[in-house]
Amino acid sequence: MLSAVLVDLYGTLVADDDAPVADVCARLAARGRVPAATVAQAWDAHLWAAADSHGDDFRGLADLTHATLRHVAGLLGVPVDADAELAVLRAAWRRPRLLPDAREFLAGIDVPVCVVSDADRADACAAVAHHGLPVTTVVTSEDVRAYKPRPEPFRRALELLGVDAADVVHVGDSGAADVVGAAAVGIRTVHVDRAGRGLPPGVTATHGVRTLADVRRAF
Repeated sequence: MLSAVLVDLYGTLVADDDAPVADVCARLAARGRVPAATVAQAWDAHLWAAADSHGDDFRGLADLTHATLRHVAGLLGVPVDADAELAVLRAAWRRPRLLPDAREFLAGIDVPVCVVSDADRADACAAVAHHGLPVTTVVTSEDVRAYKPRPEPFRRALELLGVDAADVVHVGDSGAADVVGAAAVGIRTVHVDRAGRGLPPGVTATHGVRTLADVRRAF
């Protein structure tokens, strides 16, 4: 029995922020005369280390992005207008490109759908509204003061929908965040592996697919 579907937003229904993030890294790299890949690796490491915060220590994604960007620029000894760069990123978060299989996927679901995202609420809801996505509700890390793969976002989704974990499936593109987090609370998982990279060592999804069109065939 399938009572509801939980689904990740960025990288699953809409494009992630790889392109605008790469542009920011390229601008910093040019000023610091270092490879853009070096900037990207440093920023990514600091950002996701900080994203381990939860509860009273929680900081929203926009706040973490701004703070870690300034920190990495400081390490490189280059100036950065973090406010301006964050504005560019937030514009991308709020008006992302809809992935080509997303609308048909959502249209084919006849049970409640909850978006579960690590984005800040205003940004995630703006992206959903921009494309008019037919979802029942949205849960963000900001709502529960915790990022995936912690259980709080998934438990809040179950609570809002009034369903049991055993009767739900979570669809997402991140093995570390989506698959690990949902499975930890007893939710079946579908890993959407568009690039064919596979899952991290030791991580197993209930089902693996290459596109959202394949999800319905998994159940």
